[in-house]
Amino acid sequence: MSTVNKQIVSHVIPVTIFLMTVYTVLPFLKPGVPMASSLNNTALWWAVSIFILIVFFLSRFYFFDKKNEDNTLIVWIYLLWNAVCIVRGIFVAEIYWDWKALISNAMALMLPVVIFSATNKMVVQSLLSFYMKYALPLFLIFAMIIRTDAFGFYLIPVSFLLLFLPVFTRRQKIILLIVTAVVFLADMGARSNVIKFGSPLLILLLYYFRKQLSRKVLEITRVALFTAPLFLFIMGVAGIFNVFNTDEYVRGTYSAMGTDEEGNRVEVNVMADTRTFIYIEVLNSAVNNNYWLLGRTPARGNDSDTFGVIEAELTGRDERLANEIGLANVFTWTGVVGVILYLLIFYRASYLAVNKSENIFASMLGIYVAFRWLYSWIEDVNQFNINYFILMIIIGLCFSESFRKMSDKDILIWARGMFDARYIRLQQYLLKKRKYETPEYSSIADMPQQKS
Repeated sequence: MSTVNKQIVSHVIPVTIFLMTVYTVLPFLKPGVPMASSLNNTALWWAVSIFILIVFFLSRFYFFDKKNEDNTLIVWIYLLWNAVCIVRGIFVAEIYWDWKALISNAMALMLPVVIFSATNKMVVQSLLSFYMKYALPLFLIFAMIIRTDAFGFYLIPVSFLLLFLPVFTRRQKIILLIVTAVVFLADMGARSNVIKFGSPLLILLLYYFRKQLSRKVLEITRVALFTAPLFLFIMGVAGIFNVFNTDEYVRGTYSAMGTDEEGNRVEVNVMADTRTFIYIEVLNSAVNNNYWLLGRTPARGNDSDTFGVIEAELTGRDERLANEIGLANVFTWTGVVGVILYLLIFYRASYLAVNKSENIFASMLGIYVAFRWLYSWIEDVNQFNINYFILMIIIGLCFSESFRKMSDKDILIWARGMFDARYIRLQQYLLKKRKYETPEYSSIADMPQQKS
């Protein structure tokens, strides 16, 4: 029975990335799309979300690389604290909107369970292979029915693959670069999409200068990315310098064509400060209601003067259930305790990738994770969507000892296997030859569980 269950889970895991992709872009369907309301059904996608979480909870028993148990302990602690906050939320919830927020936010808080399965590089390969084979071609259809500012959401797995660009074939590189160009050109007003696809390209410079860069330089860069947001936060709170107030240090107005919530093309000020007021409201709410240490639970949000009038029409409270800043949500729902645990996941993963790896690509992933921590102070909303899903996969790879021990040549074969099954067969042959895995296997289900 265990073998049968393992086979079932192994065949379902790759499908989850497609379900997650569709789930993410449905709220961005253009007006007039047939069956839009039926497809964007909350109960339906809650069921899909619960299904995805169950799959990854089960896959942890079959595909988790147990050599990583000590390093991933912090992930278990974070999930446990989130579970405590969710249970607290049951007692806090009073009205319909509290319960709806609790369910939605609880699933987002439990998504880091993906990290455990992502320590198995074969699981990650199967996920990305399924995406490239099925989800990416279907983008040609989705591009006609979703808003342009959602292109980057649908295509976010490609931003991850950009970090491995040097090892792909010429044809594969062209595909990835064309997709990246589509994201850039479709909606320059979608600043987050531009940043998420642009940052991997900048980090690629580490690959081309790898012979000149020591591990010490990479470690300094990594630590700087972790300390910079805290330093800027303190400066902002003290009223010394507000990094979001670009009028203080950037002259002129910079705009680009973007998309509004109705799908209309509009001119967007890309330098506009849309974050300072969120920090003020989130911090004031936490202090005034005394939940700064343990959080208000995922059933509640922060008091908001800016959006309060609109939210009050639905909930009866001047309260915003979620914000565009990922870390602000972690703080509101789980308090300072949750923020510290969340930080430790990012910090430990990036530390291992930069300092305990034998290939440059793991080091680049470590730098990228450190950047995503910095970016969580700006955006990177921790919702149950494909963006957060891919981030958890990246963190899982950073924790993965087997991935960090791969040579650059091993990475080449592994990465190309996402496009071409011939490289998967070559990978299987090399694994058997090197006695990493004793029996030959044809899918991730045939892999033996790794022992500690």
